[in-house]
Amino acid sequence: MSMEKPNLPGGPLSGLVASAVEYMVDASQRSVLFLDIMRQRGDQYREHVAQTAPHVLQYAAELILDGRKLDEPVNYALVRIIPPRDVEIDLNRRPFVVIDPRAGHGPGIGGFKADSEIGVAMKAGHPCYFIGFLPEPMPGQTIERIARAEAIFIEKVISRHPDAEGKPCVIGNCQAGWAVMILASLRPELFGPLIIAGAPLAYWAGVHGKYPMRYSGGLLGGSWLTALTSDLGAGKFDGAWLVQNFENQNPSNTLWTKQYNVYSKVDTEANRYLEFERWWGGHVNLNAEEIQFIVDELFIGNNLAAGKIEVSDGRRVDLRNIQSPIVVFCSEGDNVTPPQQALDWILDCYADVDEIRAYGQTIVYTVHKSIGHLGIFVSGGVAKKEHAEFSSNIDLIDVLPPGLYEATFEAKGEETTSSDLVVGQWVMRCEARTLDDIRAMGGNSPEDERRFAAAKRVSELNLAAYQKFVQPWIKTMVTPQMAETMRHLHPLRLQYEALSSQNPWMAAVKSAADEIEDNRKPASGDNPFLAFQEQISKQIVHALDSWRDAQEALSETIFLNVYGSPALQAAVGIDPKSEPSRRREMSSEHRAMLEKRVAQLKSGIGEGGLREAAIRSLLYIGSARGMVDERSIEALRQIRRDYSGQRMTLPEFKMLVREQFFMLLIDREGALAAIQKLLPEDVNQRRAAFAAIREVLSASGEITGERASRLQRIAALFGVDPGEGVSNVAPFDPKAKAS
Repeated sequence: MSMEKPNLPGGPLSGLVASAVEYMVDASQRSVLFLDIMRQRGDQYREHVAQTAPHVLQYAAELILDGRKLDEPVNYALVRIIPPRDVEIDLNRRPFVVIDPRAGHGPGIGGFKADSEIGVAMKAGHPCYFIGFLPEPMPGQTIERIARAEAIFIEKVISRHPDAEGKPCVIGNCQAGWAVMILASLRPELFGPLIIAGAPLAYWAGVHGKYPMRYSGGLLGGSWLTALTSDLGAGKFDGAWLVQNFENQNPSNTLWTKQYNVYSKVDTEANRYLEFERWWGGHVNLNAEEIQFIVDELFIGNNLAAGKIEVSDGRRVDLRNIQSPIVVFCSEGDNVTPPQQALDWILDCYADVDEIRAYGQTIVYTVHKSIGHLGIFVSGGVAKKEHAEFSSNIDLIDVLPPGLYEATFEAKGEETTSSDLVVGQWVMRCEARTLDDIRAMGGNSPEDERRFAAAKRVSELNLAAYQKFVQPWIKTMVTPQMAETMRHLHPLRLQYEALSSQNPWMAAVKSAADEIEDNRKPASGDNPFLAFQEQISKQIVHALDSWRDAQEALSETIFLNVYGSPALQAAVGIDPKSEPSRRREMSSEHRAMLEKRVAQLKSGIGEGGLREAAIRSLLYIGSARGMVDERSIEALRQIRRDYSGQRMTLPEFKMLVREQFFMLLIDREGALAAIQKLLPEDVNQRRAAFAAIREVLSASGEITGERASRLQRIAALFGVDPGEGVSNVAPFDPKAKAS
């Protein structure tokens, strides 16, 4: 193992032989070291699953509430993240609450790295909390019971921060995303802004040729297989099956790339690989009732977006009830949660942007072009950019006027205007969008909607038949001991166990690896056999990807043809000629409430003072640009800080912005004409207010075009010179009233 590179006579052949010998030594050493990493992975797995509360958080935590001790016990817990010594927390800032996905893996992925969701939120000065879970569910635990427990947790966070500027910002990752949306629709008063990362909210959505997971339910005949798996688990569903579903989506990575990357970079990749595998292999269980709800209501039923989920007290889950701003992260990087599944619930809930505004809703989305599903909430790159910017500017999101926006990011550079007003390394803008921008990403045709509706109906029929004719027999035969044995024999668990130190052969591997580390002889980077190795690897990846693409194309063809059959659709009660639409109409109750609110706002157009006039003017001028820039908001923050004696609370400021925005939306000319009535007679006060307006508007760039024209109109209403600067004017008194 410690051979020196042989010194052979010159010539091409001798050089090739020397390179071959060097490569063979390197490859044999790497093979042993790779096996030893697999041994470490197996030992790590055994240690991890033996813990009572396994997690992968990189931060110390303090237990606040144990869900197992609630009146309706659940296997969830609320912990406070203890900040590192070099991080200063401002207790007056709104707290962040990160909820991790229970999708087969254990908790902690939101705090998996220093540059994680938790890390960047603490760096921005926010207190942070984490809602995680234990591997085993409590008896009788359901999705609805978990939602009620999480409401108790969030109430506890609110009570711990009575002086915070706003309600908690709650982050729901992946499967936790739809759970947070359900809870926020039922208990909207608990939430500040919601950040929903990689969550499938409209599971039927997608485009042909991509995203094959949405066909899985139909191809398997529906959710009867879920019920069977739970019954074989004696009432528990093994989360390893969910993990295997993810792995099946990318066989080249599962079967080759992930391991090859470690083998080819065995000297540097061990720690990163073992870190990730500690989470990836930490499988957890779900109660049968939980997984059945998820599959029937969400994955196959698609009932969340359609507003058809009903809770035990008879209330329907309606996402339009959410009052907090919703920030949606999604990615085009893989097949797990495509942008359509993350965003098409908006099309189901609203006819247009005006209807979004009619519900007082603010929705911000950002689509990452390349990163994979896990990278949305794991990757340091995304955390440093998107998560960091949203954490630093969460108050900006909270006061955005209602509507639909896309968040865009521009790197801060030496040429960036007002760079001192940029909090991080990126300039964040929220640009106004319409529903057509979401439709442009692609979606289902009416024929596709009929196909998925048919698959849903077939699932219901098959599940009913299974529950009546087969389930009683399975439940009688399966004992808890049998179920536990089957869980241990799951292929994903066996791959960890088989190569752990429990295998007596691995002792020799460890001994050989220790010796090799003392005598490591890596091949030189220009070794031709390394290049040949890389080429072989690429061919293997290409072959596996081609096989996957062929399988996915076949699966899609089968689904589209089987469930597109007019005979099958008619047989399950679906009109083959119908034009299905899941979009819901506004209820008469909400329409009546809206009419009452419009009347109130119209009557209040002439009420207020200089503060109302200034905000109304800012909104009027700024709306011409169709975006909100973080620099303008930071300039506005600084003005508020400079006059802290007259400072409004964030909720008060948010209410003021919304009222003035809606007044302009309802009757723009009337609202503008009323500005003069709101202004004080003191010309210095008007000049100071106008100077502040101009300062905020110019923070993000030169005022030109339509914005300049609107600024001139406001200047005329204020009775000042439109070129008025910010110097030589009296301080802006936002409490000044009209005489």
